[in-house]
Order: sequence, then structure tokens, then C-alpha cells
Amino acid sequence: MKSIVIIPVYAEQFIEIVLKNFRKGLVDEICLVVDAPDRKILNTISKSKPNIPTKIIKNKHRRGIGYAIKQGYKYALSKGFDTIVVMAGNGKDDPSEIPRLLKKISEGYDYVQGSRFMQGGKSFNLPLGRYILMKLLTKAWHSTGFKGTDVMNGFRAYKAGLLKDSHIDINQKWLDGYSLEYYIHYKAISLGYKVTEVPVSKTYRTKTNYSKVSHRQWGQIVWPLVMLKLGMKN
Repeated sequence: MKSIVIIPVYAEQFIEIVLKNFRKGLVDEICLVVDAPDRKILNTISKSKPNIPTKIIKNKHRRGIGYAIKQGYKYALSKGFDTIVVMAGNGKDDPSEIPRLLKKISEGYDYVQGSRFMQGGKSFNLPLGRYILMKLLTKAWHSTGFKGTDVMNGFRAYKAGLLKDSHIDINQKWLDGYSLEYYIHYKAISLGYKVTEVPVSKTYRTKTNYSKVSHRQWGQIVWPLVMLKLGMKN
């Protein structure tokens, strides 16, 4: 199976660490989608690229994380990749854990969600307020019928075929932000795809401001659940 990892990047101060933690053979290709790149971050990426083919897609302006991931999906599908992994570019996810997700895909699952909260998962320096909110939002998403433990974990893997499904339209404008991945999460479950979780680790680095999320962005996490259940979006 041909695999690619998509990493959205926006002013990420830890992208060097992320890239240096990749080893040859983890995936067949890396796709970095960089929003509003400046010379500093492009130089950092250039100096840190691992011994894995790396595609860099540049957006002149900040377009949103969903828009960036969509560009990665389109690139991956156009190049015939079978499996698509998405992970953070801010150092929270560990590239060495990618095989855990790929193993489940090879076992026949269509969508694999990483979880820091299931047995074997780990979380470091997670703020208490964020932990409580994550638990509440995850509980709300149980209404889909999938009793996952960490719906807000952005470390995920998909079979390419899922993203080609005519019932899944990722090109909608309202999916340019955080809503995209939750839209796909809902669709994968409601359309009967095989979905599972695997334990992963998540590290919140101290003394950094990378993790600020606005109230509007928090709302984008639950918005697909509400809109799709009510039939107001497709």
C-alpha cells in the first residue's frame, strides 16, 4: 500500500522537530501544506527534510486548516496513494507512531482515529480546561453510534477510497476550517465504513502559544454533528 502523510503548517515553531523525527520507510511521501509561508519557515523546512520524498504546497495567505488538509487530500488522490495519514505540524504528534494507524488500515479498516485516552495512549502537559472540554465534545459525538474516546485527536488515517465516495463532499466552503475532519468523521460512521481507534501519544509543549483556539474554532468541531444530523448540510 502506497502511503502519504499530510502535515498542515502555519507558523509552526516545532516543524523542525517533527520532520527530524521521521525515519526512512515510515511512509512513502510527506506532503507539507504551508499557509502564509515566510522565508524563515521555508528555510527551516528545507534544512530539516528527512530522507523521504517531500512535497511542499504553499498558500500565499492563511486559508484555514481545513483548506490546507483538503489540498493535501487532492494531491494524494491525484498521485494514486492508497492510504492518507494526517498529523499535526506543531510537535504534538509522534511520527514513529504512524505504523500503528497503518496497521489497522492494512487489517481492513477504512478510517483510523488516534486516541490519547484509550488504553496504551498517553497525554503530556494537557491543560485541565482543555481536557474537560475534550471529554464533553467526545461524549456529544457518541450520538453518531461510534463510542470513540478522543474525537478531537487530529492524528488520523484514511483509505483513499473513503475520500472518493460521492456522498462525501470535502469541497464545500464551510469545511475550510476545523469542521473538515469532523465532517469526514461523521460521514465515515454514518455511511457504514469500518472505523476504529489506536492508542497514540500527544505532547503539549510548555512555554508556547501554538495551541490557542478561538471560541469560533471550538464551535467548528461540533458544527458538522449538528448540521448533518439536522439535514442542513450534506
